[in-house]
Amino acid sequence: MKKITGAQAFIESLRQEGVKDVFGYPGGAVLDIFDALMDASDIHFVLTRHEQGAVHAADGYARATGRTGVCIVTSGPGATNTVTGVATACMDSIPLVVFTGQVSTHLIGNDAFQEADIVGITRPCTKHNYLVKDVADLPRVIKEAFYIARTGRPGPVLVDIPKNVQQALIAFRYPDQVRLESYNPTYRGHAGQIRRVLGVILKSRRPVIYAGGGIVLSNSSPELTEFARKLNIPVTTTLMGMGVFPSGDPLAMGMLGMHGTYAANLAVTNADCLIALGARFDDRVTGKVDEFAPRAKIVHIDIDPTSISKNVRVDLPIVGDCRMVLQGMLAELEGKGDEVSEMQAGVAPWLAQIDSWKLEQPLRYCQGELIKPQHVVEMVDELAPDDTIITTEVGQNQMWTAQFYRFREPRHFLTSGGLGTMGYGFPAAIGAQVAFPDRTVIDIAGDGSIQMNIQEIATAVQYKLPVKVFILNNTYLGMVRQWQSLFYRKRYSHTSMATSPDFVKLAEAYGAHGIRVDRPDQVKGAILEALAIKGPVFVDFVVDPEEDVYPMVPAGTAICNMLLV
Repeated sequence: MKKITGAQAFIESLRQEGVKDVFGYPGGAVLDIFDALMDASDIHFVLTRHEQGAVHAADGYARATGRTGVCIVTSGPGATNTVTGVATACMDSIPLVVFTGQVSTHLIGNDAFQEADIVGITRPCTKHNYLVKDVADLPRVIKEAFYIARTGRPGPVLVDIPKNVQQALIAFRYPDQVRLESYNPTYRGHAGQIRRVLGVILKSRRPVIYAGGGIVLSNSSPELTEFARKLNIPVTTTLMGMGVFPSGDPLAMGMLGMHGTYAANLAVTNADCLIALGARFDDRVTGKVDEFAPRAKIVHIDIDPTSISKNVRVDLPIVGDCRMVLQGMLAELEGKGDEVSEMQAGVAPWLAQIDSWKLEQPLRYCQGELIKPQHVVEMVDELAPDDTIITTEVGQNQMWTAQFYRFREPRHFLTSGGLGTMGYGFPAAIGAQVAFPDRTVIDIAGDGSIQMNIQEIATAVQYKLPVKVFILNNTYLGMVRQWQSLFYRKRYSHTSMATSPDFVKLAEAYGAHGIRVDRPDQVKGAILEALAIKGPVFVDFVVDPEEDVYPMVPAGTAICNMLLV
């Protein structure tokens, strides 16, 4: 058999995994891989301007498509620059494979030029990682890396490849299957437990479905929607679960938690049965744990057994893939027509109560002489095509988007949930645009977050990616300022961003288009203008600097204790 180099074997392994798009940044320790890429016309490489941007772009690509994102960077600082992106993906269970170059094996541990122990550094924030010391192991390791990243509870896997491994010769053969004795995710829920759970649900009269990112990852939105409608169960979602249940449905209550809706937070507090699907009971959702869903029997369905009862006591757990478990529950409902009808009638007063809460305290704001950021988000929702992909940065811009944009389908909202990574949205939008070149992709940003990875304008311009960036420019680190206003006696310590650049001129300097909007009557026209331009656009919306996000649950209190507008 003809032998090829490790670098060539690497490229062929990507082909075997069906990889079409890769993000990254070259350097000395990966020169052999990048040289091999020159002969791989079937693999599209996107050169970002920073390694963190590369990982976020691969992350956005993965969230938008459901496929595994791929990133290649060099050793040392190139590798360490990926850590924030890797941790972001890990917290949100996003399937990524990050390949890093490494110094030759005989130099490892000698403090060689651009050497860093990236395997040790990323061990706490990867699902798994590898250091390949023998070229013979490279195809197997790559096969395992993709398998681990996308199966079970997904997550990032890092593969560190020394330079001499890339140069060594191998008789290439890609494995047909993966054998990992210690890794066997459970997909099918226990049949007896499914029956027990359904028995509790059918007897409940104040049920609530609490749906998280696991519904997105398992592609189980159709099953969730059918289940909720069949039993008339109201649905609230986490930030990561936005879009898994149609926002316009009468059963939809919006997001719950710290900046959740009044109806959702009160419904969870008063529920007699809480059905958690693919959610991990994050502290931003639960508030004070002792007072979270205090009257409810809690059902938790999740593919990760370590998440069960980790943060909140669970009465009825089911370990399994959300889609398969919901399919099993729907199948069990067949033949239970009388019980279903009885439940539907029994929950009618509960649904009426929830409707009254929705009317009592809807999400609202007052548009005056200054542009309200919520108005911008509502206008984007009104004017953007139905299949638009929305990304956000982190902070107020993220919460206003979650509250006022009506997400109708999963994978239309890409945001950093668990880690809360400023600078995520713009490179994630680039990744989504690479995946879907003909769809509209919009990053709703803050003037602070956008500067974290603003260098990626060059990437958007180089690859002619028509990403639209709508900056809600309030001249502050807005969410931090809000906390300082409410809890730190308005002592605005180092949260002013008044010396931010002229975003219009900056966009133009990179070769993008820039628009500034400072009056409410200009908002609609600016959005339409941006959407009509074929290339990347930055729109600087000068918004009310003191607008806050409400409702808000103060940290450490129960989610029913909301500060309202």
